Amino acid sequence: MTSSSSQMAAARVSADQLLAQLRGFVGQRHVLTDEQSTRRFRKGHRTGEGEVLAVVQPGSLLEQWQVLQAAVAADRIVIMQAANTGLTGGSTPDGNAYDREIVLISTLRIPGVQVINEGEQVVCLPGATLDRLEQTLAPLNREPHSVIGSSCIGASVLGGICNNSGGALVRRGPAYTQLALYAQVRADGTLELINHLGIDLGETPEEILTRLQNGQYTAADVHNDTGRAASDARYGDDVRQVDADSPARFNADPSRLFEASGSAGKLCLFAVRLDTFPKEPSTVFYIGSNNPDDLTEVRRFMLTSLPRLPIAGEYIHRTAYDIGEKYGKDTFLLIDRFGTAKVPKAFAMKSRVDGFFERLGLRGVSDRVVQAVTDKMPSHLPARMQEWRDRFEHHLLVRVSNDTAEVAHEFLKNFFASSTSGAFFECDAEEGRKAFLHRFAIAGAAIRYREAHQKQVQDILALDVALRRNDRDWVEQLPVEMENDIIHKLYYGHFFCHVFHQDYIVKKGVDPIEMEHRMWKLLDARRAEYPAEHNVGHLYVAKPSLAGFYQQLDPTNTFNPGIGQTSKARNWGDCCEGSGQWNGYREESSGASQ
Repeated sequence: MTSSSSQMAAARVSADQLLAQLRGFVGQRHVLTDEQSTRRFRKGHRTGEGEVLAVVQPGSLLEQWQVLQAAVAADRIVIMQAANTGLTGGSTPDGNAYDREIVLISTLRIPGVQVINEGEQVVCLPGATLDRLEQTLAPLNREPHSVIGSSCIGASVLGGICNNSGGALVRRGPAYTQLALYAQVRADGTLELINHLGIDLGETPEEILTRLQNGQYTAADVHNDTGRAASDARYGDDVRQVDADSPARFNADPSRLFEASGSAGKLCLFAVRLDTFPKEPSTVFYIGSNNPDDLTEVRRFMLTSLPRLPIAGEYIHRTAYDIGEKYGKDTFLLIDRFGTAKVPKAFAMKSRVDGFFERLGLRGVSDRVVQAVTDKMPSHLPARMQEWRDRFEHHLLVRVSNDTAEVAHEFLKNFFASSTSGAFFECDAEEGRKAFLHRFAIAGAAIRYREAHQKQVQDILALDVALRRNDRDWVEQLPVEMENDIIHKLYYGHFFCHVFHQDYIVKKGVDPIEMEHRMWKLLDARRAEYPAEHNVGHLYVAKPSLAGFYQQLDPTNTFNPGIGQTSKARNWGDCCEGSGQWNGYREESSGASQ
Protein backbone atom coordinates (compact mmCIF):
# COMPACT_ATOMS: atom_id res chain seq x y z
CA MET A 1 0.00 0.00 0.00
CA THR A 2 1.39 3.43 -0.92
CA SER A 3 1.86 6.21 1.61
CA SER A 4 -1.04 8.25 0.24
CA SER A 5 -3.41 5.29 0.18
CA SER A 6 -2.28 4.39 3.70
CA GLN A 7 -3.28 7.86 4.84
CA MET A 8 -6.66 7.54 3.13
CA ALA A 9 -7.26 4.23 4.87
CA ALA A 10 -6.07 5.68 8.16
CA ALA A 11 -8.48 8.59 7.80
CA ARG A 12 -11.32 6.09 7.91
CA VAL A 13 -10.30 5.09 11.45
CA SER A 14 -12.51 7.31 13.57
CA ALA A 15 -11.52 8.66 16.96
CA ASP A 16 -14.00 6.29 18.64
CA GLN A 17 -12.59 3.30 16.77
CA LEU A 18 -9.02 4.20 17.72
CA LEU A 19 -9.94 4.78 21.35
CA ALA A 20 -11.62 1.37 21.45
CA GLN A 21 -8.43 -0.22 20.10
CA LEU A 22 -6.29 1.56 22.67
CA ARG A 23 -8.56 0.51 25.52
CA GLY A 24 -8.30 -3.05 24.31
CA PHE A 25 -4.52 -2.91 24.63
CA VAL A 26 -4.09 -1.18 28.00
CA GLY A 27 -7.51 -1.25 29.70
CA GLN A 28 -10.12 1.48 30.01
CA ARG A 29 -8.62 3.11 33.12
CA HIS A 30 -5.35 3.75 31.29
CA VAL A 31 -6.86 5.64 28.37
CA LEU A 32 -7.60 9.16 29.62
CA THR A 33 -9.71 11.52 27.55
CA ASP A 34 -11.43 14.08 29.76
CA GLU A 35 -9.93 17.52 30.37
CA GLN A 36 -9.26 17.07 34.08
CA SER A 37 -7.56 13.66 33.97
CA THR A 38 -5.35 14.62 31.02
CA ARG A 39 -4.31 18.02 32.37
CA ARG A 40 -1.08 17.01 34.10
CA PHE A 41 0.10 15.25 30.93
CA ARG A 42 -0.86 17.83 28.30
CA LYS A 43 0.31 20.86 30.33
CA GLY A 44 4.05 21.36 30.69
CA HIS A 45 5.92 21.79 33.98
CA ARG A 46 6.87 25.37 33.10
CA THR A 47 5.38 26.01 29.64
CA GLY A 48 3.34 24.38 26.90
CA GLU A 49 -0.25 23.09 26.71
CA GLY A 50 -2.67 21.75 24.13
CA GLU A 51 -5.47 19.33 23.40
CA VAL A 52 -5.05 15.58 22.92
CA LEU A 53 -7.34 12.84 21.67
CA ALA A 54 -6.14 10.67 24.55
CA VAL A 55 -3.39 10.07 27.06
CA VAL A 56 -2.51 6.37 26.97
CA GLN A 57 -0.56 4.67 29.77
CA PRO A 58 0.85 1.33 28.63
CA GLY A 59 1.99 -1.03 31.37
CA SER A 60 4.56 -2.96 29.35
CA LEU A 61 6.87 -2.57 26.38
CA LEU A 62 4.60 -4.79 24.31
CA GLU A 63 1.58 -2.62 25.16
CA GLN A 64 3.60 0.47 24.20
CA TRP A 65 4.36 -1.13 20.83
CA GLN A 66 0.71 -2.06 20.27
CA VAL A 67 -0.47 1.46 21.13
CA LEU A 68 2.15 2.93 18.83
CA GLN A 69 1.19 0.61 15.98
CA ALA A 70 -2.47 1.59 16.28
CA ALA A 71 -1.78 5.33 16.44
CA VAL A 72 0.60 5.28 13.46
CA ALA A 73 -1.75 3.10 11.40
CA ALA A 74 -4.57 5.58 12.15
CA ASP A 75 -2.37 8.50 10.98
CA ARG A 76 -2.40 10.25 14.33
CA ILE A 77 0.38 12.32 15.87
CA VAL A 78 2.29 10.59 18.68
CA ILE A 79 3.91 12.49 21.54
CA MET A 80 6.02 10.39 23.90
CA GLN A 81 6.19 11.53 27.51
CA ALA A 82 7.74 10.21 30.70
CA ALA A 83 7.95 12.45 33.77
CA ASN A 84 6.85 15.71 32.07
CA THR A 85 9.46 17.70 33.98
CA GLY A 86 10.93 19.49 30.94
CA LEU A 87 11.36 23.26 31.06
CA THR A 88 10.78 24.08 27.38
CA GLY A 89 7.50 22.25 26.72
CA GLY A 90 9.11 19.56 24.57
CA SER A 91 6.94 16.64 25.67
CA THR A 92 3.52 18.29 25.57
CA PRO A 93 1.37 19.69 22.76
CA ASP A 94 2.02 23.29 21.78
CA GLY A 95 -1.38 24.86 21.24
CA ASN A 96 -3.94 23.23 18.96
CA ALA A 97 -2.83 24.16 15.43
CA TYR A 98 -2.07 20.59 14.33
CA ASP A 99 -3.43 18.86 11.22
CA ARG A 100 -4.06 15.55 13.04
CA GLU A 101 -5.27 14.46 16.44
CA ILE A 102 -2.66 13.71 19.11
CA VAL A 103 -2.18 10.49 21.04
CA LEU A 104 0.10 11.19 24.01
CA ILE A 105 1.80 8.04 25.33
CA SER A 106 2.84 8.30 28.98
CA THR A 107 5.47 5.72 29.91
CA LEU A 108 5.58 6.04 33.69
CA ARG A 109 4.01 2.60 34.18
CA ILE A 110 7.14 0.99 32.63
CA PRO A 111 9.84 1.90 35.18
CA GLY A 112 12.37 -0.93 34.82
CA VAL A 113 16.11 -0.62 35.48
CA GLN A 114 18.22 -3.69 34.64
CA VAL A 115 21.82 -3.92 35.87
CA ILE A 116 24.29 -5.55 33.46
CA ASN A 117 28.06 -6.03 33.24
CA GLU A 118 28.37 -6.30 37.04
CA GLY A 119 26.90 -2.85 37.56
CA GLU A 120 29.13 -1.02 35.11
CA GLN A 121 26.14 -0.53 32.81
CA VAL A 122 22.36 -0.47 33.02
CA VAL A 123 19.44 -0.89 30.66
CA CYS A 124 16.67 1.59 31.41
CA LEU A 125 13.08 1.21 30.25
CA PRO A 126 10.86 4.19 29.27
CA GLY A 127 9.49 5.05 32.72
CA ALA A 128 12.76 4.76 34.64
CA THR A 129 13.56 7.95 36.58
CA LEU A 130 16.96 9.22 37.59
CA ASP A 131 15.88 8.83 41.19
CA ARG A 132 15.05 5.15 40.71
CA LEU A 133 18.31 4.59 38.85
CA GLU A 134 20.27 6.29 41.61
CA GLN A 135 18.61 4.07 44.23
CA THR A 136 19.26 0.94 42.17
CA LEU A 137 22.96 1.71 41.88
CA ALA A 138 23.50 2.85 45.48
CA PRO A 139 24.10 -0.67 46.92
CA LEU A 140 26.73 -1.18 44.20
CA ASN A 141 28.48 2.05 45.23
CA ARG A 142 27.94 3.44 41.75
CA GLU A 143 26.11 6.43 40.29
CA PRO A 144 24.20 7.32 37.12
CA HIS A 145 25.07 10.15 34.77
CA SER A 146 23.20 12.70 36.92
CA VAL A 147 22.73 12.41 40.67
CA ILE A 148 20.85 15.57 41.61
CA GLY A 149 19.22 18.35 39.71
CA SER A 150 16.63 16.95 37.37
CA SER A 151 16.46 13.91 39.64
CA CYS A 152 14.99 16.23 42.27
CA ILE A 153 11.81 16.55 40.25
CA GLY A 154 11.58 12.98 39.00
CA ALA A 155 13.01 13.40 35.51
CA SER A 156 13.26 10.28 33.38
CA VAL A 157 16.45 8.66 32.17
CA LEU A 158 15.22 8.39 28.57
CA GLY A 159 14.09 12.00 28.60
CA GLY A 160 17.64 13.03 29.44
CA ILE A 161 19.00 11.02 26.52
CA CYS A 162 16.42 12.44 24.11
CA ASN A 163 17.40 15.98 25.07
CA ASN A 164 21.18 15.58 25.55
CA SER A 165 20.53 16.92 29.05
CA GLY A 166 23.71 18.24 30.57
CA GLY A 167 23.43 18.10 34.32
CA ALA A 168 25.85 19.28 36.95
CA LEU A 169 28.60 16.68 36.83
CA VAL A 170 31.71 18.13 35.23
CA ARG A 171 33.36 14.84 34.33
CA ARG A 172 30.38 13.27 32.56
CA GLY A 173 29.00 15.80 30.12
CA PRO A 174 25.67 15.55 28.31
CA ALA A 175 23.50 12.44 28.63
CA TYR A 176 24.48 10.34 25.64
CA THR A 177 24.40 6.81 24.29
CA GLN A 178 24.65 5.04 20.96
CA LEU A 179 22.96 1.92 22.37
CA ALA A 180 19.18 2.07 22.19
CA LEU A 181 16.04 0.16 21.26
CA TYR A 182 13.58 2.37 19.41
CA ALA A 183 10.78 2.50 16.86
CA GLN A 184 10.95 4.70 13.78
CA VAL A 185 8.36 5.63 11.15
CA ARG A 186 9.93 5.32 7.71
CA ALA A 187 9.27 7.65 4.79
CA ASP A 188 6.67 5.22 3.40
CA GLY A 189 4.75 5.33 6.69
CA THR A 190 5.81 1.88 7.90
CA LEU A 191 6.76 1.39 11.54
CA GLU A 192 9.99 -0.43 12.34
CA LEU A 193 11.52 -1.57 15.64
CA ILE A 194 15.32 -1.15 15.65
CA ASN A 195 17.46 -2.97 18.22
CA HIS A 196 20.79 -1.20 18.71
CA LEU A 197 21.10 -2.14 22.39
CA GLY A 198 23.86 -4.63 21.66
CA ILE A 199 21.80 -7.37 23.34
CA ASP A 200 20.44 -10.43 21.51
CA LEU A 201 16.71 -10.54 22.23
CA GLY A 202 15.16 -12.32 19.25
CA GLU A 203 13.80 -11.39 15.86
CA THR A 204 10.22 -10.11 16.07
CA PRO A 205 9.14 -6.97 17.93
CA GLU A 206 6.92 -9.05 20.19
CA GLU A 207 9.76 -11.41 21.12
CA ILE A 208 12.32 -8.62 21.58
CA LEU A 209 10.09 -6.50 23.78
CA THR A 210 8.78 -9.35 25.91
CA ARG A 211 12.23 -10.82 26.56
CA LEU A 212 13.65 -7.41 27.44
CA GLN A 213 10.74 -6.55 29.75
CA ASN A 214 11.20 -9.85 31.63
CA GLY A 215 15.01 -9.70 31.65
CA GLN A 216 15.14 -12.95 29.68
CA TYR A 217 18.70 -12.67 28.45
CA THR A 218 22.10 -13.79 29.75
CA ALA A 219 25.55 -12.25 29.95
CA ALA A 220 26.37 -14.11 26.73
CA ASP A 221 23.62 -12.18 24.95
CA VAL A 222 25.20 -8.83 25.93
CA HIS A 223 27.82 -7.64 23.45
CA ASN A 224 30.53 -5.26 24.62
CA ASP A 225 32.39 -5.06 21.32
CA THR A 226 29.79 -3.16 19.33
CA GLY A 227 31.98 -0.11 18.78
CA ARG A 228 29.14 2.01 20.20
CA ALA A 229 29.48 4.24 23.25
CA ALA A 230 27.18 4.29 26.30
CA SER A 231 28.35 7.69 27.57
CA ASP A 232 30.18 10.81 26.38
CA ALA A 233 33.77 9.80 27.08
CA ARG A 234 35.38 12.84 25.44
CA TYR A 235 33.63 15.50 27.52
CA GLY A 236 36.32 15.64 30.22
CA ASP A 237 38.90 16.66 27.62
CA ASP A 238 36.49 19.21 26.10
CA VAL A 239 35.75 21.00 29.36
CA ARG A 240 39.45 21.28 30.28
CA GLN A 241 40.06 23.45 27.19
CA VAL A 242 39.48 26.72 29.04
CA ASP A 243 41.02 28.79 26.24
CA ALA A 244 38.81 27.34 23.51
CA ASP A 245 36.73 29.96 21.71
CA SER A 246 33.55 27.85 21.70
CA PRO A 247 31.13 26.34 24.25
CA ALA A 248 31.85 22.97 25.83
CA ARG A 249 28.35 21.62 25.19
CA PHE A 250 25.03 22.64 23.70
CA ASN A 251 21.97 20.83 22.36
CA ALA A 252 22.55 21.45 18.66
CA ASP A 253 26.14 20.14 18.65
CA PRO A 254 26.07 17.73 15.67
CA SER A 255 28.79 15.57 17.22
CA ARG A 256 26.41 14.64 20.07
CA LEU A 257 23.35 13.84 17.95
CA PHE A 258 23.02 10.09 17.34
CA GLU A 259 19.79 8.15 16.89
CA ALA A 260 18.11 8.35 20.33
CA SER A 261 20.59 10.89 21.71
CA GLY A 262 19.20 14.36 21.07
CA SER A 263 16.15 12.95 19.27
CA ALA A 264 13.69 15.15 21.23
CA GLY A 265 10.81 12.71 20.85
CA LYS A 266 11.24 12.15 17.08
CA LEU A 267 11.62 8.43 17.79
CA CYS A 268 9.71 6.15 20.16
CA LEU A 269 12.25 4.84 22.67
CA PHE A 270 11.81 1.49 24.40
CA ALA A 271 15.17 1.22 26.19
CA VAL A 272 18.64 2.73 26.42
CA ARG A 273 21.90 1.22 27.64
CA LEU A 274 24.13 3.48 29.71
CA ASP A 275 27.42 3.48 31.57
CA THR A 276 27.48 3.93 35.34
CA PHE A 277 30.23 5.52 37.41
CA PRO A 278 32.01 4.81 40.71
CA LYS A 279 30.68 6.77 43.67
CA GLU A 280 33.51 8.66 45.38
CA PRO A 281 33.89 10.31 48.77
CA SER A 282 33.94 14.07 48.22
CA THR A 283 34.43 17.48 49.81
CA VAL A 284 32.46 20.67 49.13
CA PHE A 285 33.97 24.16 49.20
CA TYR A 286 31.69 27.21 49.42
CA ILE A 287 33.19 30.27 47.75
CA GLY A 288 31.90 33.84 47.77
CA SER A 289 33.18 36.94 46.02
CA ASN A 290 32.15 40.42 44.94
CA ASN A 291 34.53 40.22 41.98
CA PRO A 292 33.54 37.75 39.23
CA ASP A 293 37.18 37.56 38.14
CA ASP A 294 37.90 35.62 41.35
CA LEU A 295 35.52 32.87 40.28
CA THR A 296 37.06 32.83 36.80
CA GLU A 297 40.50 32.16 38.27
CA VAL A 298 39.12 29.42 40.51
CA ARG A 299 37.44 27.81 37.50
CA ARG A 300 40.58 27.91 35.38
CA PHE A 301 42.72 26.40 38.13
CA MET A 302 40.25 23.66 38.98
CA LEU A 303 39.88 22.62 35.34
CA THR A 304 43.56 22.74 34.39
CA SER A 305 45.62 22.10 37.51
CA LEU A 306 43.75 19.69 39.75
CA PRO A 307 45.02 16.11 39.35
CA ARG A 308 41.45 15.14 38.40
CA LEU A 309 38.49 17.21 37.27
CA PRO A 310 36.14 18.50 39.97
CA ILE A 311 32.92 16.55 40.38
CA ALA A 312 30.66 19.62 40.20
CA GLY A 313 30.83 23.40 40.24
CA GLU A 314 27.59 25.34 40.64
CA TYR A 315 27.16 29.11 40.47
CA ILE A 316 24.48 31.15 42.28
CA HIS A 317 23.99 34.91 42.05
CA ARG A 318 22.75 36.60 45.22
CA THR A 319 19.34 37.43 43.73
CA ALA A 320 18.84 33.80 42.71
CA TYR A 321 19.92 32.78 46.21
CA ASP A 322 17.26 35.03 47.75
CA ILE A 323 14.42 34.05 45.41
CA GLY A 324 15.34 30.38 45.85
CA GLU A 325 15.42 30.66 49.63
CA LYS A 326 11.96 32.21 49.79
CA TYR A 327 10.12 30.65 46.85
CA GLY A 328 11.91 27.30 46.60
CA LYS A 329 11.68 26.49 50.29
CA ASP A 330 8.90 23.89 49.92
CA THR A 331 10.84 22.00 47.22
CA PHE A 332 13.95 22.06 49.40
CA LEU A 333 12.09 20.82 52.49
CA LEU A 334 10.19 18.13 50.59
CA ILE A 335 13.38 16.62 49.20
CA ASP A 336 15.36 17.17 52.39
CA ARG A 337 12.84 15.34 54.56
CA PHE A 338 11.25 12.79 52.25
CA GLY A 339 13.72 12.28 49.41
CA THR A 340 13.39 12.78 45.68
CA ALA A 341 11.09 9.78 45.22
CA LYS A 342 8.15 11.72 46.70
CA VAL A 343 8.46 14.69 44.37
CA PRO A 344 6.63 13.29 41.29
CA LYS A 345 3.63 12.35 43.44
CA ALA A 346 3.60 15.81 44.98
CA PHE A 347 3.67 17.40 41.52
CA ALA A 348 0.82 15.16 40.36
CA MET A 349 -1.29 16.15 43.36
CA LYS A 350 -0.50 19.82 42.76
CA SER A 351 -1.62 19.48 39.14
CA ARG A 352 -4.95 17.98 40.18
CA VAL A 353 -5.57 20.74 42.73
CA ASP A 354 -4.63 23.48 40.27
CA GLY A 355 -6.81 21.92 37.57
CA PHE A 356 -9.83 21.94 39.89
CA PHE A 357 -9.43 25.62 40.78
CA GLU A 358 -8.62 26.66 37.21
CA ARG A 359 -12.04 25.38 36.15
CA LEU A 360 -13.40 27.93 38.62
CA GLY A 361 -11.28 30.67 37.07
CA LEU A 362 -8.67 30.68 39.85
CA ARG A 363 -5.02 30.25 38.83
CA GLY A 364 -2.10 29.30 41.06
CA VAL A 365 -4.12 28.49 44.20
CA SER A 366 -1.79 25.74 45.41
CA ASP A 367 1.27 27.95 44.87
CA ARG A 368 -0.18 30.80 46.89
CA VAL A 369 -1.32 28.52 49.73
CA VAL A 370 2.02 26.73 49.96
CA GLN A 371 3.87 30.05 49.83
CA ALA A 372 1.77 31.49 52.64
CA VAL A 373 2.68 28.49 54.80
CA THR A 374 6.40 28.46 54.02
CA ASP A 375 6.68 32.22 54.57
CA LYS A 376 5.97 31.58 58.25
CA MET A 377 8.77 29.03 58.58
CA PRO A 378 12.31 29.93 59.69
CA SER A 379 15.21 29.83 57.26
CA HIS A 380 16.22 26.32 56.30
CA LEU A 381 19.76 27.19 55.17
CA PRO A 382 22.97 26.80 57.23
CA ALA A 383 24.26 29.82 59.13
CA ARG A 384 27.56 30.05 57.24
CA MET A 385 25.73 30.11 53.91
CA GLN A 386 23.60 32.97 55.19
CA GLU A 387 26.69 34.84 56.32
CA TRP A 388 28.25 34.41 52.84
CA ARG A 389 24.99 35.60 51.26
CA ASP A 390 25.23 38.86 53.21
CA ARG A 391 28.89 39.36 52.36
CA PHE A 392 29.09 38.34 48.71
CA GLU A 393 27.18 38.83 45.46
CA HIS A 394 28.58 35.77 43.63
CA HIS A 395 28.56 32.25 45.08
CA LEU A 396 30.31 29.12 43.80
CA LEU A 397 29.87 25.59 45.16
CA VAL A 398 32.72 23.24 44.28
CA ARG A 399 32.62 19.49 44.93
CA VAL A 400 35.89 17.61 44.49
CA SER A 401 36.82 14.00 45.15
CA ASN A 402 38.71 13.57 48.38
CA ASP A 403 41.91 12.54 46.60
CA THR A 404 42.13 16.11 45.25
CA ALA A 405 40.64 17.97 48.23
CA GLU A 406 44.01 18.87 49.77
CA VAL A 407 45.27 20.44 46.52
CA ALA A 408 42.00 22.36 46.10
CA HIS A 409 42.07 23.59 49.71
CA GLU A 410 45.67 24.76 49.45
CA PHE A 411 44.94 26.69 46.26
CA LEU A 412 41.85 28.38 47.72
CA LYS A 413 43.68 29.28 50.92
CA ASN A 414 46.56 30.91 49.05
CA PHE A 415 44.34 32.58 46.45
CA PHE A 416 41.95 34.21 48.92
CA ALA A 417 44.73 35.13 51.36
CA SER A 418 45.58 37.96 48.98
CA SER A 419 42.04 38.71 47.84
CA THR A 420 40.04 41.53 49.37
CA SER A 421 36.90 40.63 47.45
CA GLY A 422 36.26 36.99 48.35
CA ALA A 423 36.58 34.12 50.79
CA PHE A 424 35.77 30.42 51.14
CA PHE A 425 34.99 27.78 53.71
CA GLU A 426 35.10 24.01 53.64
CA CYS A 427 31.62 22.59 54.21
CA ASP A 428 30.79 19.85 56.63
CA ALA A 429 28.63 17.06 55.23
CA GLU A 430 25.34 18.75 56.13
CA GLU A 431 26.37 22.14 54.74
CA GLY A 432 27.56 20.61 51.49
CA ARG A 433 24.37 18.63 51.00
CA LYS A 434 22.14 21.62 51.72
CA ALA A 435 24.18 23.99 49.57
CA PHE A 436 23.70 21.84 46.47
CA LEU A 437 20.07 21.14 47.29
CA HIS A 438 19.45 24.89 47.57
CA ARG A 439 21.06 25.42 44.18
CA PHE A 440 18.65 22.99 42.54
CA ALA A 441 15.60 24.26 44.42
CA ILE A 442 16.25 27.63 42.75
CA ALA A 443 15.30 26.16 39.36
CA GLY A 444 11.57 26.25 40.10
CA ALA A 445 11.51 29.31 42.32
CA ALA A 446 10.70 31.78 39.54
CA ILE A 447 7.52 29.84 38.73
CA ARG A 448 6.37 30.16 42.33
CA TYR A 449 7.25 33.88 42.33
CA ARG A 450 5.11 34.38 39.22
CA GLU A 451 2.09 32.66 40.75
CA ALA A 452 2.48 34.51 44.05
CA HIS A 453 2.71 37.92 42.30
CA GLN A 454 0.28 37.63 39.40
CA LYS A 455 -0.64 41.31 39.45
CA GLN A 456 2.98 42.41 39.01
CA VAL A 457 4.39 39.64 36.79
CA GLN A 458 3.61 39.10 33.10
CA ASP A 459 5.58 35.87 32.80
CA ILE A 460 9.00 34.25 33.11
CA LEU A 461 11.57 34.34 30.35
CA ALA A 462 13.89 31.38 30.92
CA LEU A 463 17.09 31.01 28.91
CA ASP A 464 19.56 28.15 28.99
CA VAL A 465 22.90 29.42 27.70
CA ALA A 466 26.32 27.97 26.90
CA LEU A 467 29.07 30.58 26.87
CA ARG A 468 32.42 30.15 25.16
CA ARG A 469 34.95 28.37 27.35
CA ASN A 470 37.36 31.31 27.17
CA ASP A 471 34.74 34.00 27.87
CA ARG A 472 35.90 35.95 30.92
CA ASP A 473 33.02 38.43 30.72
CA TRP A 474 30.43 35.90 31.85
CA VAL A 475 28.40 38.35 33.95
CA GLU A 476 25.61 39.63 31.73
CA GLN A 477 25.16 43.37 31.21
CA LEU A 478 21.73 44.30 29.86
CA PRO A 479 20.74 47.60 28.23
CA VAL A 480 18.93 49.97 30.59
CA GLU A 481 15.66 49.73 28.65
CA MET A 482 15.63 45.94 29.15
CA GLU A 483 16.53 46.23 32.83
CA ASN A 484 13.50 48.49 33.28
CA ASP A 485 11.20 45.74 31.99
CA ILE A 486 12.46 43.15 34.47
CA ILE A 487 11.54 42.69 38.14
CA HIS A 488 14.26 40.17 38.99
CA LYS A 489 17.07 38.39 37.14
CA LEU A 490 18.03 34.94 38.39
CA TYR A 491 21.47 33.72 37.31
CA TYR A 492 22.63 30.24 38.29
CA GLY A 493 24.20 27.28 36.54
CA HIS A 494 27.01 24.85 35.88
CA PHE A 495 29.94 27.23 36.16
CA PHE A 496 32.82 24.98 35.15
CA CYS A 497 30.99 24.02 31.94
CA HIS A 498 30.08 27.70 31.41
CA VAL A 499 26.42 26.74 31.13
CA PHE A 500 24.09 29.27 32.76
CA HIS A 501 20.39 29.31 33.51
CA GLN A 502 19.03 32.84 33.22
CA ASP A 503 15.47 33.40 34.45
CA TYR A 504 13.97 36.85 33.97
CA ILE A 505 10.79 37.75 35.87
CA VAL A 506 9.12 40.13 33.42
CA LYS A 507 6.96 43.08 34.51
CA LYS A 508 3.24 43.14 33.80
CA GLY A 509 2.46 44.49 30.35
CA VAL A 510 5.84 43.57 28.83
CA ASP A 511 5.81 41.09 25.94
CA PRO A 512 8.12 38.23 27.01
CA ILE A 513 8.38 36.83 23.47
CA GLU A 514 9.58 40.17 22.12
CA MET A 515 12.03 40.39 25.02
CA GLU A 516 13.27 36.88 24.31
CA HIS A 517 14.06 37.82 20.73
CA ARG A 518 16.04 40.82 21.97
CA MET A 519 17.90 38.50 24.36
CA TRP A 520 18.77 36.18 21.48
CA LYS A 521 20.43 39.03 19.61
CA LEU A 522 22.56 39.84 22.65
CA LEU A 523 23.58 36.20 23.01
CA ASP A 524 24.38 35.94 19.30
CA ALA A 525 26.67 38.95 19.68
CA ARG A 526 28.46 37.09 22.49
CA ARG A 527 28.72 33.98 20.30
CA ALA A 528 26.88 31.93 22.89
CA GLU A 529 24.88 28.81 22.08
CA TYR A 530 21.37 28.19 23.31
CA PRO A 531 19.70 26.12 24.50
CA ALA A 532 22.56 24.42 26.28
CA GLU A 533 20.94 21.42 27.93
CA HIS A 534 17.13 21.71 28.08
CA ASN A 535 16.74 21.37 24.31
CA VAL A 536 14.66 23.52 22.02
CA GLY A 537 11.21 22.29 23.07
CA HIS A 538 8.63 24.67 21.66
CA LEU A 539 10.44 27.80 22.91
CA TYR A 540 13.56 27.91 20.74
CA VAL A 541 14.02 27.76 16.97
CA ALA A 542 15.95 24.61 16.00
CA LYS A 543 19.12 25.43 14.13
CA PRO A 544 19.27 24.00 10.60
CA SER A 545 21.55 21.10 11.57
CA LEU A 546 19.26 20.12 14.44
CA ALA A 547 16.08 20.49 12.40
CA GLY A 548 17.66 18.38 9.67
CA PHE A 549 18.45 15.69 12.25
CA TYR A 550 14.80 15.67 13.33
CA GLN A 551 13.61 15.37 9.74
CA GLN A 552 16.03 12.52 9.09
CA LEU A 553 14.75 10.61 12.13
CA ASP A 554 11.07 11.23 11.39
CA PRO A 555 10.48 11.85 7.66
CA THR A 556 6.65 11.72 7.99
CA ASN A 557 6.60 14.12 10.98
CA THR A 558 4.57 11.66 13.03
CA PHE A 559 6.41 12.13 16.33
CA ASN A 560 6.26 15.40 18.28
CA PRO A 561 5.60 17.74 15.34
CA GLY A 562 6.51 21.38 15.77
CA ILE A 563 9.49 20.74 18.03
CA GLY A 564 12.00 23.56 17.63
CA GLN A 565 9.27 25.64 15.93
CA THR A 566 9.39 23.41 12.85
CA SER A 567 6.33 22.33 10.88
CA LYS A 568 3.44 20.65 12.65
CA ALA A 569 2.12 19.24 9.39
CA ARG A 570 2.20 15.72 8.01
CA ASN A 571 5.36 15.06 5.95
CA TRP A 572 6.83 18.41 7.06
CA GLY A 573 4.49 20.41 4.85
CA ASP A 574 3.31 23.94 5.49
CA CYS A 575 0.88 24.12 8.36
CA CYS A 576 -1.51 26.47 9.99
CA GLU A 577 -0.76 30.10 10.80
CA GLY A 578 0.99 30.52 14.13
CA SER A 579 2.08 26.90 14.33
CA GLY A 580 5.76 27.41 13.60
CA GLN A 581 5.64 27.35 9.80
CA TRP A 582 8.33 25.39 8.04
CA ASN A 583 9.53 25.90 4.48
CA GLY A 584 12.75 23.92 4.41
CA TYR A 585 15.53 24.87 6.80
CA ARG A 586 14.82 28.10 8.62
CA GLU A 587 17.37 30.88 8.56
CA GLU A 588 16.62 32.21 12.02
CA SER A 589 19.37 31.57 14.52
CA SER A 590 18.81 29.64 17.72
CA GLY A 591 22.35 30.25 18.84
CA ALA A 592 25.49 31.62 17.28
CA SER A 593 25.28 32.76 13.69
CA GLN A 594 25.53 30.04 11.09
